[in-house]
Amino acid sequence: MNPEIPTNCLPAELVARPGFLLGRLGIALKTQTMGEFEREGFNPYQYSVLALLDEGARETQATIAKTLQFDPSQLVSLLDGLEERGLIERRRDPNDRRRQMVSLTPAGKKQLSVFRKLVQRIEDEFLAPLDDEQRAQLHELLLRVATARDSRFVVPVA
Repeated sequence: MNPEIPTNCLPAELVARPGFLLGRLGIALKTQTMGEFEREGFNPYQYSVLALLDEGARETQATIAKTLQFDPSQLVSLLDGLEERGLIERRRDPNDRRRQMVSLTPAGKKQLSVFRKLVQRIEDEFLAPLDDEQRAQLHELLLRVATARDSRFVVPVA
């Protein structure tokens, strides 16, 4: 054992691996995010649904589940909770009675604004060691990797 290396340090070989760093940081960020949302009585999955609905167009339960890769049965429970709080509204599609259409209510838009501020605060704390330019560069690089692996990360040009 090298006496110059503190005993609480991770192995240099692991720290040298971007995958290891991304994994560890992902776990830390998810843990912090879950905790912050739970303190507010919500969870990040609810934020995902409200953010998706705010963009419009993908408003059936099936498209929400597919886009966010949620199990359809778990999505129903998630939507039940949002509907009970008055944040979304579900109605049958008049053209296809088998489909449930989901829309954001005014209260849902207001809650989404609260979620956005919460997420911004979490990200600001988490990325505090980086300046604005470094944050933008990190986002660009992560988005490049993400889009190469999953086409859902491609953001359409408006």
